[in-house]
Formats: sequence, structure tokens, C-alpha cells
Amino acid sequence: MRPSLLLAGTAGLAFLLSAQAASAREVPATPPEAPVAAQGAQLIPAQTFELENGLRVIFHIDRSDPVTAVVLAARVGSAREEPGRTGFAHLFEHLFFLNSENLGPGGLDRMSARIGGSGANGSTSFDLTDYLQTVPNDALEKMIWAEADKLGYFINTVTDPVLAKEKQVVKNEKRQSVDNQPYGHAFGVTLENLFPEGHPYSWPVIGSLADLDAATLEDVQAFYRRWYTPNNSTLVIAGDFDPDQARAWVEKYFGEIPRGEEAPVVRPQPASLPETRRLMHEDNFARLPRLSMTWPGVERGHPDEAALDTLLTLLTDGRDAPLTKLLVEEARLTDSVGGFSMAQQVAGMAQLQVTAFDGTDLDLVHQRLNEGLARFERDGVDAAALERVKTQAEAGFYGGLGSVLGKGAALARYDLYGTTADADLAAIRAVTADDVMRVYATYLKGKPFVATSFVPKGQTELALEGSEVARVVIEPIVQGAEAAVDPNAAQETANRSPSAFDRTIEPPSGPAPVVTPPAIWNAALPNGVEVSGIRNDEVPLVTFQLSVDGGQLLDDPAEPGAANLLAALMNRGTARKTPAELENAFKALGATVNVSSGEERFLISGTTLSRNFGATIDLVEEMLFEPRWDATELELLKSSVVAQLAAQKSQPTQIAERVYDVVAYGDDHILSRNRLGTPTSVESLTMDDLKTMLQRWSPSNARFRVVGDIDQTSVTNALTDLGARWENRSVEIPSYAPPRPPERSQVVFYDLPGAAQSVFVFGSPSLTRADEDYYPGVVMNYRLGGGGFASRLTQQLREGAGYTYGVNSGFQSRETLGDYALRSSVRSNVTPEAATLARDIMRDYGATFTPEDLDVTRSALSRSRARAFESAGAKLGVLEAIGDYGLPVDYLSHEAEVVQSMTVEQIQALADRLIDTDAMVYVVVGDAASQEARLEALGYGEPIRINDRLEAADR
Repeated sequence: MRPSLLLAGTAGLAFLLSAQAASAREVPATPPEAPVAAQGAQLIPAQTFELENGLRVIFHIDRSDPVTAVVLAARVGSAREEPGRTGFAHLFEHLFFLNSENLGPGGLDRMSARIGGSGANGSTSFDLTDYLQTVPNDALEKMIWAEADKLGYFINTVTDPVLAKEKQVVKNEKRQSVDNQPYGHAFGVTLENLFPEGHPYSWPVIGSLADLDAATLEDVQAFYRRWYTPNNSTLVIAGDFDPDQARAWVEKYFGEIPRGEEAPVVRPQPASLPETRRLMHEDNFARLPRLSMTWPGVERGHPDEAALDTLLTLLTDGRDAPLTKLLVEEARLTDSVGGFSMAQQVAGMAQLQVTAFDGTDLDLVHQRLNEGLARFERDGVDAAALERVKTQAEAGFYGGLGSVLGKGAALARYDLYGTTADADLAAIRAVTADDVMRVYATYLKGKPFVATSFVPKGQTELALEGSEVARVVIEPIVQGAEAAVDPNAAQETANRSPSAFDRTIEPPSGPAPVVTPPAIWNAALPNGVEVSGIRNDEVPLVTFQLSVDGGQLLDDPAEPGAANLLAALMNRGTARKTPAELENAFKALGATVNVSSGEERFLISGTTLSRNFGATIDLVEEMLFEPRWDATELELLKSSVVAQLAAQKSQPTQIAERVYDVVAYGDDHILSRNRLGTPTSVESLTMDDLKTMLQRWSPSNARFRVVGDIDQTSVTNALTDLGARWENRSVEIPSYAPPRPPERSQVVFYDLPGAAQSVFVFGSPSLTRADEDYYPGVVMNYRLGGGGFASRLTQQLREGAGYTYGVNSGFQSRETLGDYALRSSVRSNVTPEAATLARDIMRDYGATFTPEDLDVTRSALSRSRARAFESAGAKLGVLEAIGDYGLPVDYLSHEAEVVQSMTVEQIQALADRLIDTDAMVYVVVGDAASQEARLEALGYGEPIRINDRLEAADR
């Protein structure tokens, strides 16, 4: 799927690069005759030039992998729209991935599968829209050709049928991300009340359903011609390529696109809020009350930008942050306090947010927040805390530059901002305590704000006193409200725009990229811990994991949740350090470390600055060998887990997963239990239970893996104490018989009254990760539901029928147990139609698989190997597959051979054997009143209502 950047902010300066990547600043363009100039010399070295038509072009060379990222960014977002015509910029983000005049049907999506690309993606914000993809470097000319087609040879392909279909897709995205989510409308309510009517930020990026419905073809064509021009765009190419050749290609394919009308200069329009506004909404999905307080902030590039972001981080991030300390530890009203500052091109905002525990009056939350702010004002800025923020920011900047796509996207956005990553980092480092206190007094203290209280249905008494009812448009569920779209009409041949050469001829591929798997080193500690690593010196970071067998498999089915509770408690201090002291010790090192429990294993995962790896591991060993076992922390944690369980009940997708587990695995299987436990089991678990579970961690069942700018000797030296202090012991991991698929399919329905979408999980038990047919099964599934926009499910349910925003199918990767499932969310009023179509596509897949399907699968999976090792996460995944799943060191080479050797007949046989649509569990979460009875049309009898059974299982 292509997630749109809808400006949900991220707290913390460590994430400044990504959180503020949605904004831009228009700056004077470099004259065409200007020499190539260096940009971002320290963090992202680059060269910039400009074509005669105004297109700005940026090159960044990175020879570490045979791949290139191509980013086309346009200075157009929702702020370029007009009231009553909202959502156009986001709509174009979708349209651009469809046909273009010379790529033909399927457009960039179809080509991406053939060339082994990462899958074309994009995002839309208030101020810009970008389109981005990573491809093997032999496909660079193809990508430049394709991106030029978007900018100059596209609009004739947008017909009324195309527009009608894509409107449905966008509306499905809004239902999925806003209408069918707890608190989904909160940000829109904030925007409407923070900014005056008509302000370019006063409506959400995704727009309104009514405006989308009203948009005509002429409206859309006019919007395109006004804003999608070379002189309003930037092209970035980052990776392994010849810059002279690439420049010649850029000039060839983009050079004749005519310059457009000059965009008006964008001026700051800060929000002016004369008085505090309080709004409330009874949320159909929320199970916990949430208070958000939002103040007007500053625009991108304002002198106070870095200081304001630092302020929000200091207020909320960490156990000793004043607001978190008061509300979480002292008042125990919530398990976290969030805060962010978001600076955009013309204005900004600063927000504090608290999701309170069940039944908590938000007036009390507001009171405590004010007390916390007063405490901050009294105590001032802690110098050590300020320095930790700066160190975390440095690590966060490096983390965002770990791939050519990350660097390419950053360069495009920084070009639009008129600044660099180096300048942003320098601004953060220059912030002083006086700056922080000054911006607190200027923007927060005593200043008007917008307060939104989103409370569960029937609990209006929890809302902030004096709140008025917010204006929220709830779409009714009406059968036949949308006319059926005609996918065949959407494939009309477009008139081609004139060009100096034949653009219908796809450029040839360049020399085949040489893929060199990274060298893996292996070692073993004296106690048996297996250690593996890959050296990667692109950025001065190290990413690591300690993987220990167990996880949820160690839980008692009658009292689940101990594994999760143990992992969470290990994050909360050590015998020598309070939770705040441990947090601060990691932050001072530029490190983030987290202990977690999954279904089959525990993980201690972390990232740190390379220079601080040894000191970070010392703290990890302290967590492992000297747990705090703090009774107060355990009680706080239990309250937090109970709140998480309540929050799960508000998420339709999580409800669907729980229903599937309960039905597919049965009452006696541990995986039918909620990994978090239940409110009853969590309350009954004792400290002794957790101590006993930690004793079941053994070096003989553990693996340590590391990727980053560090050598083997330095790693093994840092792990000396881990090998000496951790005593080996014999531990038996419980095993469970794999569940059997149902004898016949059945539909299981969970009623969520008023749901704007129905959530599907259709599946059955299947292969494990170690099964010899696992990877052949992955190959088989690529064209069905594993290949993104190359998949039949996506092409037919989304691009053909307009039923959904996204759909996929695949095998869940586990060592001991596995399943195969389809997952999707569809608009409510086509629930049985979408379910039937999805079932039929799966059922008929084997019989209809063609040699062409095999060619596309081979090309996509073989050519994508160039990207297999491009990021630290990808390299860590290779070590995980070898260590945790017992795959051979050369398993990727074996998988490449599998792709090349598979035949149509083998894939058909696998599909027939592994996908039995008449022996599946069909889980549907949606509005029973309008959809449950209609699902009998699927042919599996009357749906079984599951609400009471799930409630009993999770009580």
C-alpha cells in the first residue's frame, strides 16, 4: 500500500528529519548556467543543477550497493487546494501510479515488478508530494523515462472512468485511516479549529469525501496543469550510477517538457488563535478517553523551530520528563504522554496528547498537565537532559540516512526547504536552556490552545468541561451508494502528446548489476551464545539483537501474558538504575534499546552510535543480569498492559487478528491466547512468575547478531561479560501440535456497529519458515497477493473494482507454526461482493496461472536481489533467517535457484495444495446490522457471531 503522509507528528528531535520531511520552503532557483554545486557536504554529499525548463536535479553517489533511488518531488500539497476542492494533491499521488501515455496500462506499477523495483510509493503533505522507488542500477534509464512521463505525458490518460475508480480507492483509504480508526477524526477537528476558515492548513491532507465526489475531470486536469510542472519540481537520483550518463538521460527525457506558470511565493501564515477552543466527540471506536492540546507553532525555518521541538521533547520524552513523571508515575492517569512540534511551510503547531486509563476524567488530566508545566517552569531545563536530546538527535539523523532511498527523499525535501540536514543538526546543537525557556513562555505559557476530548460512546462526562460538540462527518452505510466502476473502460488508449522522439519505446536495461553478498562473520561465546555479524560502514551506527528462544511459547495457557510482562519489566530499570536513570544512560550514548516478547522468542534489540557500542552492551548486560524487580514498576506496568488491551478492542484490524487466532488455533493452543494476556491474568501474575520465566532464558537457545560500523574483534570484546556471566542451563521450549485446517469453510463475524469498513482475515494453518516448500510457496504467492501492485488481488479488488485501499496474502514466517492468509479492509457496503471476489481469485489462481505470470515473478524476485542487502535492517534479516530459523548461510543463493527453476506446473500444483478456499476460516469484522446476513451469499452457511466467544477468551 502507499501510505499518505497525513501529518501525524513524531515527538523527539531524534526524528526531526523524518517527522518534518513533509514541509518545504520555496527558494530562488539556481540559474541554468550555474556550475554544479555541493549540497549537504557532511551528511549527504550531493550535486545540484537545473534544466532550462526549471527542473532542479540532485545527484548523490553511493557505491555500497548496485541500486539507485529515484525521487520526483513536486511543490504541491493540500495547501495548494481551495475550500470545496480538497484532496486533489493526494488524489494525484494515486493517479500518477496508474497509466501514462507511453508506459501504457499498468504504468509504473507494472514496470516496477518487471525491473525488480521496491514498488513505487509516494506521500502527500500540506506542502509537497513525492514519488519514490529504489531499483537495480541497470534500470535507471527506465525510471528516468517513466518519471518524465508523469510530469509531461500523463494527463491525457485520466478519463472519467479512471477518475471514478481512483476516487473509490482514495475514499477507501480515508475510511481505513480515519473513519474506521479510534481518534481518527481528531487531527481534522484540530486543524479546523486551530486555523481560520480558508487557511491552507484548515483541512486534512486527504480532503473530504464530499469534495472528492464533486471533483470533475476538468477540475483535476486544471490542477495538474497548474502545479505539476518542471519548474515546480525536483528530481533526485541517489545510489550507484554514472552521473554524466544520468545527466544526459535527464536532459533527454525531461528537457523538452515545457516550463509552466511560475508558482506564487509562499509566505508564512501563522495561526492566530484569539481564545482557547474546547471540542469533544463521542468516538465509535475509542475505548479510552484521549485529550489533545494544540498551540500555534512556527513555520519551517523559523529561528525558534529547533528550540520549540526541543521543548516538546524535554517535556514528554522519558520517565523523568516533567509531564511523564507527573501523569504516569505520580498520578497514574496514563501509561505515556506524547508531544510534538510540527513546522510546515507556512505555519506550525505544538501538541501535547494523553490517552488516559479507562474511566479517567479528562479534566483531571488537564489539571495534571498544567501542574507539570508549572513544575517545568519552576525547575527549568536540566543541562544533562538537553545534552541527551542533542546526542539522540545525532543518532536519529544517521538512522534516517541508512539507505539510498532515505537519503534521496531527504535531499528532495531539503531542496524544497532551502536547507540541509547539516544545518538542521547544527540548529539543534545550538539550542540553549535559555532558548527552551524563551519558547515555552512565547508559545505555550498562558497561550490559547485547541483542546479535543475524544471519549468512548456514552461517556461524555469524561470530556473536558466546557467542550462543545465537534463537527465530525460520519458516513452512513448505504447499499449501492457508489456506482460500480468499469475497469475495462479505465484502459482506454490515451492520445499521446508530441515529442521530439518516440517515447513509446522503453529504454534498454544497462549492464546487469553485480550483487555481492556481504561477508558474514561468525563466532561463539564460551557459554554457547552464537554470534554473527556484517560490517557496514555507511553511517556511524550499529544495530544489534539478542534473540532468545521462548517468548509466548513459555506462557501458561491458563494464565497468559507473563512473557510480555517480563520483557516490558526488563525495560524499566536495573538493580543499580531507576527506570529514568537507565533511559538517560542510553540516551547519553545515542542508543535506543528495547526488550520485547514475540510468539516464539524474546528479543533485546538496539541501535547505538558506533563509538558507544561497548558502553551500550554494558547496559544491556546490566538489564539481563541485574533486573530491578521493582514492585511499584510492576503495578504501573500492569495498568499499562490493561490499557493496551482496551486499546486493542478499538482497532478493527487487531480485533480481526484476535478472532482469527481464537478460531484457527482452538481453545487449547497457546497462540489462541492474547500475547498481552487478559486483564484477569495480568493482575494475577506475580514477580515470582516473572523471575521463574527469566530463568528459562539460556545461552544455548540464544543468538547475538550485529550489523554496522564495527569489526568482529570489537564486538566479541564487548560481549566478554555476556559469555562469562550468563550461565548455561538446559531449557525445554514447549511444543504445540500444528492445528488442522477446518474441514469446511465457515464465516466468523465480529459485530462492530457503524463500522465504515469491514476487515477480512481469510486463512488456515500452513507452512513454517523452515519447511522446504516455504520459499517455493512465497514464489507461488507473488502474483496472487505478495507482489504489491503486481498482485492479482490488488489489481482486481483495488484497481479494478475500487473495493479497497489495500489487500495482500502470504505465509506468516514462524519457526514452529505457520499459516497462510489474505488480509484486507473493504468498504462496508460491498462486504459480500469483495469477499466473494477475493475468494474466487484465490480459488482460481492455480488453474489460471500463466507463463506470463511466471515471467513477471522471475523477473521481480530475481532482479530485486540487488536490493537484498541495501539497508542495515535487510542485513540483520539475513542473519536472523540463518540464526533463528536454521537456514543455510547460502540460503539466498538457493532461493535464487528456486526462482529460476520453478515451472508453471509446479506453481499450479503448489497453489492447489496450499490454498484450499473451502477449508479456510473467513473472519469478518464489521457492521452486522447491514452486512452479516448478506455474507450467506459466500456459500458457507449462516455466519457465526463471535463477539461473546472473544469476550470470554479475553476476559
